[in-house]
Amino acid sequence: MSETHLTASEAETMAVGRRVGRDVQPGSVVLLEGPLGAGKTAFVRGIAEGMGCDPHAVSSPTFTIIQEYPGPMTLQHIDLYRLTPVEVDELGLDDVLADQVGAIEWPDRWSQIPDTAIRVRIDVMRGDARRITIER
Repeated sequence: MSETHLTASEAETMAVGRRVGRDVQPGSVVLLEGPLGAGKTAFVRGIAEGMGCDPHAVSSPTFTIIQEYPGPMTLQHIDLYRLTPVEVDELGLDDVLADQVGAIEWPDRWSQIPDTAIRVRIDVMRGDARRITIER
């Protein structure tokens, strides 16, 4: 199933993420694709809020690789941008994500993507406008 949303602001992008966050279950993996500055981290803020985690705690994990946000379910925010596929495989993401929710930026570096993953593509349109495509 595929759905497309057009947003005109960061707040609207977060709102789409919030809807996804309300639907996730332990073990859910959300893959976030899009260029630098597309709004992937803003989308994760929305997921966090929808899950009952603190959206203000969400920041880009580009340098830390993994950030954990506690809540009724734990959200693991993972950024693979700086890693090679071999380094990603060494992270053991299956273990990291067991019984938790994962939001993964730059998932093209991960060779073990679960078949059940939710794919989110954020395309920059003009200015703050975004086209968000979600495949479940």
